Amino acid sequence: MELGISTFGEVHPDGTAGKAVNAHKRVQELLAEVKLADEVGLDVFAFGEHHRPDFVISAPEIFMAAAASITKNIKLSSSVTVLSSVDPVRTFQNFASVDLISGGRAEMIAGRGSFIESFPIFGFDLDDYDALFTEKLEMFLQINQQEILNWQGKFRAPVINQGVYPRPLQEAIPVWIGVGGTRASALRAGKLNLPMIIAILGSDPVHFVPFVEAYRESAEKAGHDVSKLQLAISSQFYVAEDANHAADEFYPSYEALMNRVGKDRGWSPMTRDSFEYLRQSGPLVVGDVQMAVDKIMHQYELFGNTRFVAQLVTGHTPHQKILKAIELYGTKVAPIIRKETSK
Repeated sequence: MELGISTFGEVHPDGTAGKAVNAHKRVQELLAEVKLADEVGLDVFAFGEHHRPDFVISAPEIFMAAAASITKNIKLSSSVTVLSSVDPVRTFQNFASVDLISGGRAEMIAGRGSFIESFPIFGFDLDDYDALFTEKLEMFLQINQQEILNWQGKFRAPVINQGVYPRPLQEAIPVWIGVGGTRASALRAGKLNLPMIIAILGSDPVHFVPFVEAYRESAEKAGHDVSKLQLAISSQFYVAEDANHAADEFYPSYEALMNRVGKDRGWSPMTRDSFEYLRQSGPLVVGDVQMAVDKIMHQYELFGNTRFVAQLVTGHTPHQKILKAIELYGTKVAPIIRKETSK
């Protein structure tokens, strides 16, 4: 199993038009995180696109390019590219450029976007939410497979017999479909024979088993080799030497994030009791090394996934403790998981 990290680049908003000191500091921390993840042998590091004051990453490809210059082996990905609200041609060019800079390590996770801020910023109608993603994904996949593009759709000007450059070092940019629990998304990923990553954040992982079964059945029905499908599971993650210390260190950041996002979405307030339930019986991978191994292996037993992506929640946690969690993940958790899943 591949093991990786994803981040949205949480930041304390500067609330200013310039002199964004907090944002500058957070970007330097992100680069330190990906550098360490590479050094401890993790397989992938993903940067997630958002357009909010509390997340610093709006252009994942820029972070991926910066990371490429300070890493050697780790795959570099978006943890979501909101494909619905970007231009597929320009997006392909950006990812191909990162692939060339990194020596063939670029990947993309395409998603419709669980946050909708990018739609009004870039002038798209939310009524076209599904249609935009369908068309732009189709266009991106076509660009990814052929040098010369002939394309006509509804949401952009046609492209007639033009090459799209540069081309990547890899045969094609690996494109994953990021989903949050919509059956139609799983069916689409399976039909297209694309790798799928599921974010499991607030429900018992067992609830997603039918969802994964639908993905594989869709691929088989479309004539694809199900044994070659790649599946990733992503859950929020924090590990420390002591399980109770891990919970105490992680909870303030987690509570702040979930209540901040939950206020916009009408969720019930996060409490310590609900956190402990999610930690013990839900998807949260928060504890010591053994607890982390047990949680990740439980998901593997449910899904047979080929990749696990640890979603970092930083917030109030001192950065040195985040770096320690990455170190423990790479040096203590990962070797056990790899040994167990290679049997």
